Amino acid sequence: MSKVAIVTGGTRGIGAAISIALKDAGHTVAANYAGNDAAAAAFSKENGIATFKWDVSDYEACVAGIAAVEAKLGAVDILVNNAGITRDAMLHKMTVQMWREVIATDLDSVFNMTQPLITGMRDRGFGRIINISSINGQKGQMGQTNYSAAKAGLVGFSKALAQEVARKGVTVNVIAPGYIDTEMLAAVPPKVMESIVASIPLGRLGDVSEIAHCVTFLADEKSAFITGTTLTCNGAQYISG
Repeated sequence: MSKVAIVTGGTRGIGAAISIALKDAGHTVAANYAGNDAAAAAFSKENGIATFKWDVSDYEACVAGIAAVEAKLGAVDILVNNAGITRDAMLHKMTVQMWREVIATDLDSVFNMTQPLITGMRDRGFGRIINISSINGQKGQMGQTNYSAAKAGLVGFSKALAQEVARKGVTVNVIAPGYIDTEMLAAVPPKVMESIVASIPLGRLGDVSEIAHCVTFLADEKSAFITGTTLTCNGAQYISG
């Protein structure tokens, strides 16, 4: 059955692939974005997906943005918390601002988006909340204490919320991508990229479509018995117990 979905950070990279995959699965999609108006306009024109601009690190902006989506498209039953940034540095060189920006965008945003929507999902007896974490939230990564902390926090958030809403027909799951072939990775120096690929047993980077497939699987009505779990998609680079 067609549902309304919001994908944060949904006009570029992994988020764009998720938005397109959900649309192809028959859902009505609202792709949130933060600031790149040109990229959002091009994405919407090419894919026929409505875009909405707001800052997910701002709770009031999220409330207003969700209201705008629901006024235009209807009640939201699928939420993909994908938006994220990095501000990398070794901890002894990391500033308070670098820490706070990443926590606000990558972790606080999940509360900011989920809390305004959870009551409606509970009342309607259906909801799919899918939080995009990272391999570095599972294993940690030197130079990314802020990012690793935020992405690990998504797992604890999801496990707790899954228990709160399970009997209301709402599932809450995490996807932890490994290294995915995106614009961000394209800027990595060739020698560093070689070492990254060499550390992946599958011998290649992941494709954005593979993460999007994980999302459509978890969003499906037939995935109702899967909740509180973390689905890894990293080519066996890190295998969690």
